[in-house]
Amino acid sequence: MNPIPIKRALISVSDKTGILAFARQLQRWNIEIISTGGTLKTLQEAGIKATSISDVTGFPEILDGRVKTLHPKIHAGLLAVSDNPSHQKQLTELGIIPIDMVVVNLYPFEQTVSKNGISLDEAIEQIDIGGPTMLRSAAKNFKYKTVVVNPVRYESIIREIEKNNGSISEETRFELAKEVFQHTARYDTVISHYLTKKNGKTEVPELPSVFSVSLPKTEDLRYGENPHQHAALYGNFHQFFMKLHGKELSYNNIVDIQAAAELVEEFTEPTVVIIKHTNPCGVGSASTLAEAYSKAFATDTKSAFGGIVAMNRSIDNEVAHLIDKMFTEVIVASKFPVDVLEYLKKKKDRRLIQQSRALHNNKELLLKNVAGGVLVQTPDSIDIISEQLKVVTKRQPTDEERAAMMFAWRVAKHVKSNAIVYARADRTIGIGAGQMSRLDSSRIAAMKAQEAGHDLKGTAVASDAFFPFADGLLEVIKAGATAVIQPGGSVRDQEVIKAADENNIAMVFTSIRHFKH
Repeated sequence: MNPIPIKRALISVSDKTGILAFARQLQRWNIEIISTGGTLKTLQEAGIKATSISDVTGFPEILDGRVKTLHPKIHAGLLAVSDNPSHQKQLTELGIIPIDMVVVNLYPFEQTVSKNGISLDEAIEQIDIGGPTMLRSAAKNFKYKTVVVNPVRYESIIREIEKNNGSISEETRFELAKEVFQHTARYDTVISHYLTKKNGKTEVPELPSVFSVSLPKTEDLRYGENPHQHAALYGNFHQFFMKLHGKELSYNNIVDIQAAAELVEEFTEPTVVIIKHTNPCGVGSASTLAEAYSKAFATDTKSAFGGIVAMNRSIDNEVAHLIDKMFTEVIVASKFPVDVLEYLKKKKDRRLIQQSRALHNNKELLLKNVAGGVLVQTPDSIDIISEQLKVVTKRQPTDEERAAMMFAWRVAKHVKSNAIVYARADRTIGIGAGQMSRLDSSRIAAMKAQEAGHDLKGTAVASDAFFPFADGLLEVIKAGATAVIQPGGSVRDQEVIKAADENNIAMVFTSIRHFKH
């Protein structure tokens, strides 16, 4: 256990939550307190006896407070090993008194840069130097020092001091030290990410030479993709999506919510998407959400069961009553009016999620685990407008076909490869996802549409990548499609174009691929 008594504590905090009550408890145990700047003023104004850091170092705070704790009398007092005779001899010769506890939290850099309109100079002033240095010094020497970075710890530390007659155990000191290094690692990562984004050259996120991730745990989840897998949520997901009602979110719920929100943001008109296992099983647009939902649901009424429904508007009573007829795991909307919320809350387990922030402004890099590291890429945020399409067939697409192709293209971007999407100008008709062969995706999409009773004649088809052979194209033509949008770029493009011309369909190339693995 090796308890170490606390005789002298250094307190310097930006977040002063709970600090007065904590300092008063330390005073009860006759623990000397030394402090800095604003913290010293706060303590003294509350009647808590505290010594200025300048009185300890014999040197004033300078450079507008940038230099105050960076001094040998502070860091030797933190780094000296208590049972090392040479260290103790040097402390005595230099008149340095050991510091047993450090209570420090850092300048609020992350909170500062999350605000709108913050300049680079303002952000840089919130980069703490002395705080992390003291934390790391004390944490390195945890066998002899207690270091506190989280105000949540204050109460338990006081309880332990009372239990151990003024001392803190080595087990606790070790846990506190781990917390410090996790905290400072995240602090540095946030600064690094901010400066990387401020490269000033492009809106595309920079791929740094060293990639690091440090995110606080938000919550433990019941399990991962499957019950035998452990899982937790890290970061600020809840700043984008707030649960208003229902069971706790599962790992799969969170992944599907993200997928649904990304897809529905492709559209500006009132749109509803239904997602199942990250793939859309229906998308519809209309003048009302109720009509949009009806179109999305009609695409594949079987797969919609137990799905995720997302819309790009505030939910209303009409669409809420339609959704309520089908078992739905999660409903995502930008707002839930009180009356609609109360109606939907009648089903106690269904999750109701309010999306408070748009994702299209989120320029975070995308990660995928691989052996020994991670793959990192920029988001697939490229867009295309109808005028940029290259018509490669003899027949030009009609205006209606162009609109249907653009609708299908927006959806295909969010379907697992190989992706085939049959659509009209305002809805999906059939979706084929995740097949090893593009020909199979074409057949499955047509089969599902036909099972749902849809007429595929005159539909447009989007393919997320080029048709490597004419067989996939002939399959969608056989099903009734009259217009096709695809990236192009195959060595057999001319063979595919020839097949399109022979069947009098319109085909356009985007020169953009949307693989999604």
